[in-house]
Amino acid sequence: MTGFATHIARRKFLAGASATAAAGALTACSTAPVPSGASGTPAGEEGSEGTVTPALGEATVDFDGVHQAGVVTPAQAHLNLVGFNFVEGGVDREGLTRLMRSWTEDARRLTGGAAPVGSLEPEMVRAPANLTFTVGFGPRAVELAGAAPLAEIPAFSRDQLEEKWGQTDLVLQICGDDPLTVSHATRHMVRTSPTYATPTWMQQGFLHASGTRRPGETPRNLFGQLDGTVNPRTAGEQDEQVWREDGSTVMVVRRIRMDMDEWEMLDRTSREESMGRTLDTGAPLSGGGEFDAPDYGATDRYGLPVIDPASHMARARPAEGHPEQRMLRRAYNYDLPPEADGLSNSGLVFICFQRDPDEQFTPVQQRLDDLDRLNTWITHIGSAVYWIPPGTTEDAFWAQRFLAV
Repeated sequence: MTGFATHIARRKFLAGASATAAAGALTACSTAPVPSGASGTPAGEEGSEGTVTPALGEATVDFDGVHQAGVVTPAQAHLNLVGFNFVEGGVDREGLTRLMRSWTEDARRLTGGAAPVGSLEPEMVRAPANLTFTVGFGPRAVELAGAAPLAEIPAFSRDQLEEKWGQTDLVLQICGDDPLTVSHATRHMVRTSPTYATPTWMQQGFLHASGTRRPGETPRNLFGQLDGTVNPRTAGEQDEQVWREDGSTVMVVRRIRMDMDEWEMLDRTSREESMGRTLDTGAPLSGGGEFDAPDYGATDRYGLPVIDPASHMARARPAEGHPEQRMLRRAYNYDLPPEADGLSNSGLVFICFQRDPDEQFTPVQQRLDDLDRLNTWITHIGSAVYWIPPGTTEDAFWAQRFLAV
């Protein structure tokens, strides 16, 4: 079938097909502050000249650029992370190209608040609310695209990985500040892909609600800890830690179950000692503020280290002489109905971006696997890695420079 014929057939499918794939709304229902760099700010807030700025629902994040959105973009309130596998029998390079062209076209329109061509639901896209799409290629898709090979993340001794949260061929990270918009965008992308790829899993997550966190403030996880204090914040740091020379990056996804029931039995001091930071401000236990350097040599009146060498912060820091072992964390909380053996089913959809997982994520995770006080209350149950192609120009599609023939 020619590209034009495929395009027409796809639009007929969009106009008449009923939705069959599941992509429900997120568990959290509120919105988050407009990230810096987006085009709007919360409704009612006045601009520098006293004019009222657009409502949060009207705020957009640029789709096109050197890099894909949704990586260094300030984290929105809601996440749908969808893993896709190629249809049975596989997909060739031409099929992957068609899918990327289709997905890019639709994602570009949705992020701008416009309905995709052929959509019967234009009223569902009028509140983009900082919607972003980020596409990732698993090892098989990377091979089809002809990009540099991508190695899977090695297994660690404490892992209890569940196959249902494992590696997939493709991933779509869909984030936004309106859960209805995120849900609709997810359904649209799922129902337009079945010729080439079908969803294998969806991981949903949430962060702070609108008005409860100042722009730039570090979000918290369900343990009450600030999560992402040491993230690269300047363009120079992001170039060093996140972006490759061609504008791409690599995403690692780890699903981490958190034992809330046991954690909540701890007193506050024990919780802080396990992390190495205070819960209220996120400051190192050696003193200062959240972003001050910890003093690992500080001791108490008994001569004991103020920051336990086995604390999460101490174990997660770069190894001596290896400052490159840093990465951008973009984690989201999940909170599902309790399972039969406990009062909670909660955790973290841990997402991080880096130039090279073998040099950044894996050495850090190996140290945490060897020794980390938090290991008592967390279990890694899912793992995957994806190459994130560079961004696009207005007339290009995802990974075009690699897929174009």
